[in-house]
Amino acid sequence: MRWLDAVILGIVEGLTEFLPVSSTGHLTVVEKLLGYQIADRGVTAFTAVIQVGAILAAIVFFARDIVRLGSAWFRGLTRPEHRGDADYKLGWGVIVGVIPIVVIALVAKPLITGALRSLWVVAGALIVWSIVLWLADRRADANPSPRDEATMGIKDALVIGLWQCVALIPGVSRSGATISGALFRGIDRVTATRWSFFLGIPALTAAGLYEALGEYRNISETVGWGPTLVGMTVSFVVAYASIAWLLRFVATNKFTAFVIYRIVAGLAIIVLLLTGVVTPT
Repeated sequence: MRWLDAVILGIVEGLTEFLPVSSTGHLTVVEKLLGYQIADRGVTAFTAVIQVGAILAAIVFFARDIVRLGSAWFRGLTRPEHRGDADYKLGWGVIVGVIPIVVIALVAKPLITGALRSLWVVAGALIVWSIVLWLADRRADANPSPRDEATMGIKDALVIGLWQCVALIPGVSRSGATISGALFRGIDRVTATRWSFFLGIPALTAAGLYEALGEYRNISETVGWGPTLVGMTVSFVVAYASIAWLLRFVATNKFTAFVIYRIVAGLAIIVLLLTGVVTPT
């Protein structure tokens, strides 16, 4: 892979990983426009591995929350009197909420990295899930007393984790799926967005490390580890800024702008496909 291409893809990953617009979908489109075969195992692995950079940005950004929940969870394991603490339950919530996507990702990996790696799938998912996100946003508007993190429990985390599984379809967006699920549970926009990060950190870290270890040779022989590390570094820097912006944005805004963007992006991909500018795979 060319170094400039790695930088471009790192920027795309950092910008889109945590926004409800599908980072995989955007990376797939840009990889095609740059002339890469998205079905190539090395390219598929590159796409997953550079996500680690964005996840590291989330870990740094939410370090205090991670320490808070982790400390409460360990404290509750060893001292029964602390098992009624809200943070102890939320610590279990993160663990329980991540299990579904890990299991389904392992079982359905051939499908995820094969038939679903099509720009037709990406375009369709961008448009269809924009409707789901819009409905979830309307649900939030109609909720007179949205719930915050203090009212969340393990069941909430599990349900949101199940929604996260839909994001294995390229174009849906992991954050778009989890935020939608949280809004339908009556959770406020900021908390929904924060929990999108909390569930995404372990899930995407596991996916990135799994690909790095399992596809080490493919990356070495195709994309190359130099460009891969550059992509990770760029995605870290851009993702950190993206996280800060998103949390400020959702504090005072709806998700309407993302809904519109998803529809426009999906239609643009369809036009590119129909005119032969890019091929589906």
